[in-house]
Amino acid sequence: MSEAKFEKAVEIIGALPKDGPVKPTQDDQLFFYKYFKQAKFGDNTTTRPGMLDFTGKAKWDAWTSVKGTSAEEARKKYVEKLIELLKASDDEESKKAVAELEALE
Repeated sequence: MSEAKFEKAVEIIGALPKDGPVKPTQDDQLFFYKYFKQAKFGDNTTTRPGMLDFTGKAKWDAWTSVKGTSAEEARKKYVEKLIELLKASDDEESKKAVAELEALE
């Protein structure tokens, strides 16, 4: 999985409108978060957030769950999941985004 394809996927996710046809669930969002962090920074070596930081703990746990995953594999999983979500929405913007991603190596 090329870095360019991964960066394009990150760009697409960042540009998704909140009221658009593609609506990632919280589980999807954590999926993207953990594989983004793993691809960019490797294994999580940070301290787990405190017990009242529920969002922080969920993110920390998600990232830690992919410990040992290579950056290449993390990029691949991130892009594959985005393509799956885009194809499921079946709107013109999503089709265009899928075509852009699939054109990159």
